[in-house]
Amino acid sequence: MIIENNKVVRFKVKAYESDEGDNEKIKFLKSRVKSDYNAAYVFDAQQNEKGEFMAYKSFAKLEKRGMQFQLFEDIFSKFNVPENPLICVTPVVDGEILESK
Repeated sequence: MIIENNKVVRFKVKAYESDEGDNEKIKFLKSRVKSDYNAAYVFDAQQNEKGEFMAYKSFAKLEKRGMQFQLFEDIFSKFNVPENPLICVTPVVDGEILESK
């Protein structure tokens, strides 16, 4: 997720398929953050009726409630993602990749 001036402006996406367990999948995805960033597909983030991007703090509130998936519907359909996908969201704030440990 690309954040500029505290607004979510784009999503960069890389999809994988795996039969491993969730912990192994998450570990793999986290190990790929930097290399995937350069090879990912780019999607523009949604804008409201005024043409404004969502504030990052609003996204964080959606994420806490498990509702962030609503923002990814176009992305999921592009990749033919099955129901209940496992996703890892890595914020890139003003060009800096914020990796979780």
